Amino acid sequence: MKNLEQHIKPYSKAVVKLLRQPIESSMSLWNDVLNYQVEIQDYLTIIGLELVVKKDDGFAYLKELEDSEGNTLGIVSKRKIGFEASIIIVVLRQTLEEFDQNPNQFDVNEKFISFQEIKDEIELFLPETYNKVKLMKDLEINIRRIVELGYLREISRDDFDVKYQIHRIIKEKISLDQLQEFKNKLENYVESL
Repeated sequence: MKNLEQHIKPYSKAVVKLLRQPIESSMSLWNDVLNYQVEIQDYLTIIGLELVVKKDDGFAYLKELEDSEGNTLGIVSKRKIGFEASIIIVVLRQTLEEFDQNPNQFDVNEKFISFQEIKDEIELFLPETYNKVKLMKDLEINIRRIVELGYLREISRDDFDVKYQIHRIIKEKISLDQLQEFKNKLENYVESL
Protein backbone atom coordinates (compact mmCIF):
# COMPACT_ATOMS: atom_id res chain seq x y z
CA MET A 1 0.00 0.00 0.00
CA LYS A 2 1.33 3.43 -0.94
CA ASN A 3 1.94 5.96 1.78
CA LEU A 4 1.06 9.67 1.41
CA GLU A 5 4.33 10.81 2.97
CA GLN A 6 6.31 8.94 0.29
CA HIS A 7 4.68 10.85 -2.56
CA ILE A 8 3.86 14.28 -1.22
CA LYS A 9 5.94 17.20 -2.49
CA PRO A 10 6.72 20.40 -0.57
CA TYR A 11 4.29 22.25 -2.88
CA SER A 12 1.45 19.67 -2.84
CA LYS A 13 -0.77 21.65 -0.45
CA ALA A 14 -0.36 24.76 -2.61
CA VAL A 15 -1.46 22.82 -5.71
CA VAL A 16 -4.53 21.45 -3.93
CA LYS A 17 -5.49 24.93 -2.72
CA LEU A 18 -4.96 26.42 -6.20
CA LEU A 19 -7.29 23.81 -7.67
CA ARG A 20 -10.01 25.19 -5.38
CA GLN A 21 -9.35 28.94 -5.33
CA PRO A 22 -6.70 31.62 -5.85
CA ILE A 23 -3.96 31.89 -3.26
CA GLU A 24 -3.49 35.34 -1.72
CA SER A 25 -0.20 36.80 -0.53
CA SER A 26 -1.68 36.87 2.98
CA MET A 27 -2.07 33.07 3.01
CA SER A 28 0.54 30.74 4.46
CA LEU A 29 0.87 28.89 1.12
CA TRP A 30 1.92 32.03 -0.78
CA ASN A 31 5.62 31.39 -0.13
CA ASP A 32 5.26 27.81 -1.44
CA VAL A 33 3.79 29.20 -4.67
CA LEU A 34 6.69 31.63 -5.04
CA ASN A 35 9.40 29.15 -4.05
CA TYR A 36 8.12 26.22 -6.15
CA GLN A 37 6.62 28.11 -9.07
CA VAL A 38 8.52 26.10 -11.72
CA GLU A 39 7.72 22.74 -10.11
CA ILE A 40 4.04 23.64 -9.68
CA GLN A 41 3.81 24.73 -13.32
CA ASP A 42 5.49 21.53 -14.53
CA TYR A 43 3.03 19.47 -12.52
CA LEU A 44 -0.04 21.41 -13.67
CA THR A 45 0.91 21.42 -17.36
CA ILE A 46 0.24 17.67 -17.44
CA ILE A 47 -3.45 18.31 -16.76
CA GLY A 48 -3.73 21.35 -19.03
CA LEU A 49 -3.48 24.14 -16.45
CA GLU A 50 -1.26 27.19 -16.22
CA LEU A 51 -0.13 28.84 -13.00
CA VAL A 52 -0.51 32.62 -13.12
CA VAL A 53 1.33 34.49 -10.38
CA LYS A 54 0.61 38.18 -9.98
CA LYS A 55 3.28 39.04 -7.43
CA ASP A 56 2.64 42.81 -7.49
CA ASP A 57 -1.10 42.28 -6.98
CA GLY A 58 -0.56 39.57 -4.36
CA PHE A 59 -2.36 36.53 -5.77
CA ALA A 60 -1.92 33.41 -7.87
CA TYR A 61 -4.54 31.42 -9.73
CA LEU A 62 -4.93 28.72 -12.37
CA LYS A 63 -6.22 29.02 -15.88
CA GLU A 64 -6.76 26.41 -18.53
CA LEU A 65 -4.36 26.03 -21.42
CA GLU A 66 -6.00 26.25 -24.85
CA ASP A 67 -5.19 24.51 -28.10
CA SER A 68 -4.92 26.39 -31.41
CA GLU A 69 -8.73 26.35 -31.76
CA GLY A 70 -9.39 27.68 -28.23
CA ASN A 71 -10.41 24.31 -26.75
CA THR A 72 -9.35 23.14 -23.29
CA LEU A 73 -9.29 19.77 -21.55
CA GLY A 74 -12.37 20.91 -19.62
CA ILE A 75 -10.99 20.49 -16.12
CA VAL A 76 -12.56 23.76 -15.00
CA SER A 77 -16.34 23.71 -15.10
CA LYS A 78 -17.98 26.80 -16.52
CA ARG A 79 -20.60 28.31 -14.24
CA LYS A 80 -23.41 30.39 -15.57
CA ILE A 81 -23.82 33.42 -13.37
CA GLY A 82 -26.81 35.08 -14.95
CA PHE A 83 -27.34 38.38 -16.68
CA GLU A 84 -27.82 40.49 -13.56
CA ALA A 85 -24.66 39.18 -11.88
CA SER A 86 -22.78 39.76 -15.14
CA ILE A 87 -23.84 43.41 -15.10
CA ILE A 88 -22.50 43.79 -11.56
CA ILE A 89 -19.19 42.14 -12.51
CA VAL A 90 -18.84 44.46 -15.49
CA VAL A 91 -19.54 47.48 -13.26
CA LEU A 92 -16.92 46.26 -10.76
CA ARG A 93 -14.38 45.67 -13.53
CA GLN A 94 -14.99 49.13 -14.96
CA THR A 95 -14.77 50.70 -11.48
CA LEU A 96 -11.40 49.01 -10.89
CA GLU A 97 -10.14 50.16 -14.29
CA GLU A 98 -11.12 53.76 -13.54
CA PHE A 99 -9.45 53.50 -10.12
CA ASP A 100 -6.22 52.22 -11.70
CA GLN A 101 -6.25 55.01 -14.30
CA ASN A 102 -6.58 57.72 -11.64
CA PRO A 103 -3.16 59.37 -11.22
CA ASN A 104 -4.07 60.46 -7.68
CA GLN A 105 -4.23 56.84 -6.49
CA PHE A 106 -0.53 55.88 -6.75
CA ASP A 107 -0.15 55.17 -3.05
CA VAL A 108 -3.29 53.00 -2.83
CA ASN A 109 -3.44 49.58 -4.48
CA GLU A 110 -6.80 48.25 -3.31
CA LYS A 111 -10.19 49.48 -4.43
CA PHE A 112 -12.97 49.40 -1.85
CA ILE A 113 -16.63 49.85 -2.65
CA SER A 114 -19.79 49.82 -0.55
CA PHE A 115 -23.08 48.10 -1.29
CA GLN A 116 -24.66 51.51 -1.83
CA GLU A 117 -21.89 52.53 -4.24
CA ILE A 118 -22.40 49.32 -6.24
CA LYS A 119 -26.11 50.08 -6.40
CA ASP A 120 -25.44 53.67 -7.51
CA GLU A 121 -22.89 52.59 -10.13
CA ILE A 122 -25.30 50.05 -11.61
CA GLU A 123 -28.01 52.69 -11.89
CA LEU A 124 -25.56 54.99 -13.70
CA PHE A 125 -24.23 52.18 -15.91
CA LEU A 126 -27.58 51.00 -17.25
CA PRO A 127 -29.44 53.00 -19.88
CA GLU A 128 -32.67 54.71 -18.83
CA THR A 129 -34.77 52.31 -20.93
CA TYR A 130 -33.54 49.28 -18.97
CA ASN A 131 -35.91 47.91 -16.32
CA LYS A 132 -33.82 48.15 -13.15
CA VAL A 133 -36.48 46.95 -10.69
CA LYS A 134 -35.61 43.21 -10.80
CA LEU A 135 -31.88 43.89 -10.81
CA MET A 136 -32.13 46.06 -7.71
CA LYS A 137 -34.49 43.60 -5.99
CA ASP A 138 -31.98 40.76 -6.40
CA LEU A 139 -28.85 42.88 -5.89
CA GLU A 140 -27.90 41.40 -2.52
CA ILE A 141 -28.26 37.81 -3.83
CA ASN A 142 -26.14 38.59 -6.88
CA ILE A 143 -23.46 40.31 -4.82
CA ARG A 144 -23.26 37.23 -2.56
CA ARG A 145 -22.76 35.11 -5.68
CA ILE A 146 -19.95 37.43 -6.82
CA VAL A 147 -18.32 37.17 -3.38
CA GLU A 148 -18.47 33.35 -3.73
CA LEU A 149 -16.80 33.62 -7.15
CA GLY A 150 -13.97 35.57 -5.52
CA TYR A 151 -14.39 38.92 -7.32
CA LEU A 152 -15.44 40.73 -4.15
CA ARG A 153 -14.36 40.30 -0.54
CA GLU A 154 -16.52 41.57 2.30
CA ILE A 155 -14.44 43.83 4.54
CA SER A 156 -16.97 45.20 7.02
CA ARG A 157 -20.68 45.34 7.71
CA ASP A 158 -22.85 47.58 9.85
CA ASP A 159 -26.54 48.39 10.11
CA PHE A 160 -26.38 50.83 7.21
CA ASP A 161 -24.00 49.41 4.61
CA VAL A 162 -21.47 46.73 3.64
CA LYS A 163 -17.94 47.51 2.49
CA TYR A 164 -16.20 45.28 -0.07
CA GLN A 165 -12.78 45.05 -1.66
CA ILE A 166 -12.76 44.47 -5.42
CA HIS A 167 -10.35 41.60 -6.02
CA ARG A 168 -7.79 42.28 -8.72
CA ILE A 169 -8.37 38.85 -10.22
CA ILE A 170 -11.37 40.42 -11.97
CA LYS A 171 -8.89 42.14 -14.32
CA GLU A 172 -7.42 38.76 -15.22
CA LYS A 173 -10.78 37.13 -15.82
CA ILE A 174 -12.38 40.01 -17.75
CA SER A 175 -10.21 41.83 -20.28
CA LEU A 176 -10.92 45.32 -21.54
CA ASP A 177 -12.05 43.79 -24.85
CA GLN A 178 -14.52 41.54 -23.04
CA LEU A 179 -15.72 44.53 -21.03
CA GLN A 180 -16.40 46.49 -24.21
CA GLU A 181 -18.04 43.47 -25.85
CA PHE A 182 -20.43 43.10 -22.92
CA LYS A 183 -21.28 46.81 -23.00
CA ASN A 184 -22.09 46.51 -26.72
CA LYS A 185 -24.27 43.46 -26.12
CA LEU A 186 -26.09 45.29 -23.34
CA GLU A 187 -26.75 48.28 -25.61
CA ASN A 188 -28.09 45.99 -28.33
CA TYR A 189 -30.28 44.19 -25.83
CA VAL A 190 -31.71 47.43 -24.45
CA GLU A 191 -32.35 48.78 -27.96
CA SER A 192 -34.26 45.61 -28.87
CA LEU A 193 -36.74 46.15 -26.01
